[in-house]
Amino acid sequence: MSPADKIHALASLGIEAIITLKFSQEFALIPAEEFLPYLQQRLPWLSGVYVGDNWRFGRNRAGDSALLVREGGRLGLAVVSVPRVNAAGGSVSSTRIRALLQAGEIITANELLGTPYTAHGLVTSGRQLGRKLGFPTLNVAWSPDLQPRFGVYAVRLSGAKSTTSLPGVANYGLRPTVETATEPRLEVHVLGHCPYSAGDEVRVEWASFIRPEMTFAGVEELAGQIARDCATVAADFSLR
Repeated sequence: MSPADKIHALASLGIEAIITLKFSQEFALIPAEEFLPYLQQRLPWLSGVYVGDNWRFGRNRAGDSALLVREGGRLGLAVVSVPRVNAAGGSVSSTRIRALLQAGEIITANELLGTPYTAHGLVTSGRQLGRKLGFPTLNVAWSPDLQPRFGVYAVRLSGAKSTTSLPGVANYGLRPTVETATEPRLEVHVLGHCPYSAGDEVRVEWASFIRPEMTFAGVEELAGQIARDCATVAADFSLR
């Protein structure tokens, strides 16, 4: 998640205020025993701290939840160590979710996230090659820090402020059949009428992985595969 997406997600859960502290070299060198006094100095109204049970903090990651509880008691701060949540055969962690996204395991990643993996971006003008092939696409400007697996996905697309989503087929990758690209691109073909165009802000919710990115002999072979992808996604959504 981008910082903006994190803030939006936290606010939707009822969080009333969000403060971010810059992770600087100075911050990284704070001894573990001085961490809570550091927070108290900057947040004088602080009354409690909630952390995951495996969270580490302080210089050289020397602090753990036991140290927090001890120091919190000394300073009059409540400290709650939250146990790990398990799902889909293991613990839920950002490391595991990242690995799932890179492997194209979107369904499991969504289960661990508790919400669909989502891309936000502006629709930009493209070469309209998809339209010439009979499958018009929206080019969504999106540059995630973590790139999911290149390939074709079943997705749902909506406007940034819309509650109505449309089923679609997304391709994320370098498009090796039609260009020599160095940066991946997210393109979405809506199954049905698409009300969005260049300049609109959209959100793309990833539902499932269909196939990896492939190189075809030409655009006719590519168009045939896109038609099969659309049929696969339409059938997939009809079963949901």
